[in-house]
Formats: sequence, structure tokens, C-alpha cells
Amino acid sequence: MKKDIHPQYRDVVFYDTSSEYKFMTRSTISTSDTIEWEDGKTYPLVKIEVSSASHPFYTGKKLFVDTAGRVEKFNQRYKKK
Repeated sequence: MKKDIHPQYRDVVFYDTSSEYKFMTRSTISTSDTIEWEDGKTYPLVKIEVSSASHPFYTGKKLFVDTAGRVEKFNQRYKKK
């Protein structure tokens, strides 16, 4: 394999902002946020809106996800000029 062409594969903490649920897994995602985990070490932090702790399929509860803001951002970014 070629050296220095692969992304860094490391432990990353994902934080579900809607349910305040945190979990750690390994990922190549890059982020500038960090958080101190239960073991006292600092890990990169990725904030997400939906995870298995807040998704209606897994919880059985109806949840309103704000898609209007994302749709408006998309339309503004890609509207015809």
C-alpha cells in the first residue's frame, strides 16, 4: 500500500443533539471539535441530529425533524441564477 494517502482511522465520539446521547466508534471523519470521554481522554466530536437513540424507527415514538432549514439551505445554494 502507498504511504500517506489513507485518511486517519481513529476513535471518534458522536453526539446526538436531539436526545443528548453520546457513543464512541472508529471513523475517518475530520472535525475540529473535541470532548473529554468517560475514560479521561480527549477525542474528536461529531454532532449529529438523528441516531438510533432518537430515530422513530428505533424508539417507536413520532419525532418531528426540522427539514425546512435544510431544504431552504439547499434551495439557496443551488437555485438558478
